Formats: sequence, structure tokens, C-alpha cells
Amino acid sequence: MKQNNDHKKYNAIEKSILTLLAFSEDKSSWGVRELSQKLGFSPATVQRILQTYKTYGFVKQDSQTRQYHLGNVFYKFIEPLQHVNQVTRGARKYMEQVAAETGETVHLNIVEDGHRICIDTLESSRALRAGMPLGHRSPLHAGASAKCLLAFSSPEFIETYLDLTPLTRLTENTLVERTSLEQALSQIRQEGFAGSLGERTPGLGSLSAPIMDHRGKAIAVLSLAIPEIRFSNDVHRNKCIESLIGAVREFSLENGFLFR
Repeated sequence: MKQNNDHKKYNAIEKSILTLLAFSEDKSSWGVRELSQKLGFSPATVQRILQTYKTYGFVKQDSQTRQYHLGNVFYKFIEPLQHVNQVTRGARKYMEQVAAETGETVHLNIVEDGHRICIDTLESSRALRAGMPLGHRSPLHAGASAKCLLAFSSPEFIETYLDLTPLTRLTENTLVERTSLEQALSQIRQEGFAGSLGERTPGLGSLSAPIMDHRGKAIAVLSLAIPEIRFSNDVHRNKCIESLIGAVREFSLENGFLFR
């Protein structure tokens, strides 16, 4: 369905921004006419914007399909973004500590626009490893890192999320019944960490614990992505939990949080 934005009288800069924001994980490529219909801008306007972005490397065009994709220029922004993000800078040494102690992939996550987003990652050096791409997004009801972020959010945020967000099933293990999810969130708050197996990706286990600030607010969660064969090993999983909780405790103390 055409989204008619013309009556809103966007200026040229706003049209350029909206064109760029149309590219997402769910829709990573666009044709000119398709994007024109989506935005409600004329095909000529969309074509002009995309060609300008293409000149500067912000988008690239498939020579066969003529579809546009995001360009590699965005990779240059990753390190500057991480540099200005105080949580990322502070967490890096603890991520390295947990990675060394567990041998697993470690990732740092925050809530953004009602989703979990990975803002830093250290991949395991093991041959069999679980990855977590930088910038990866997922709903807050699926997986340990997502549920941990949701569990340690404010009661108002949790209520709003559960009221407004469809609990979509990603795998057969995803919690899609509200009562069961609320019970799981309560258990996470009691235990101080979250665990999951195959809730978002079959064969992938995950552990996650919150990083608190001086106000007692969870500002991020530190997480481990673990192949099922090692996640199912009680000794290894317990070692991972111990390492993870120790690291987030140290980081939270560094941020001024006082454990009771």
C-alpha cells in the first residue's frame, strides 16, 4: 500500500533521511518504484536520492536486479560509535575477561526501539562457535539477552511491551504465552541472570546478566552465545554463569551500583 507522504511537505534533507531509513534488517534491498510507493515520493525523487547516495558509497546497486542495498561506507562508523558509547568503552575489558575465561562468544546488548540490539561483540576462537553479528536486532521476548533486558526494565515498560507487542514464535522454544513469559521474567530478576536454549535460533544457547548503574537501572546486558553441545554440559554452563555474573558485578560496582 502506498504511504502518501507528499502532503507532509518534507524538505529535501528529510526525504533523503527517510529514504535511507527504509533500509532495514527486514527489508535490506529496494527497487526505485517499490521504494517510491513505500515512501509516497515520486520515482524521480527517489532515483535522484539513491544516485547521490550511490556516488558517495552509502548505497550500492546490483547490476542484474537493479536493486539498491546499503553500501560499505557504514562500516567506517562502527568504531566511532563504539568510541563515544560509554557503556561499550567500559564493557570491553570485561568482555575480554569473560571471553578468556569461557572461550565463548561474548556480546553486549541494549534496548533500542523496543528491540534488543547488539552493540559490541567478541567472537570465540573455537572451531565450533556461536556468532552474534554487530547490530543484530531481535524482539525482547526471545532469547536470554532479550529477556534479561526486558526483565530488568521498568514495570511500566514491561507492561506496555507485553500489551502492545505480538509475542511472535521464532522457534518451537520461543515463549509466546504471556503468563509463561511473565513467570520467566520474574525468575530472571530473582536469579540475576537469564538462560535460554533454542528460543531464537535452534541449536544456540545463551546466558545473559545485567549491567547496573548507580541508580539501580540496567543500562545493558552482557551475554554469551554458546553452541548447544557445550551449553548442555552442566560444568561448562556453570563456569560460564560464574564468569558472566562476576564480570557484570565488577562493572556494576564500577558504575556506582551498590549490591545489597
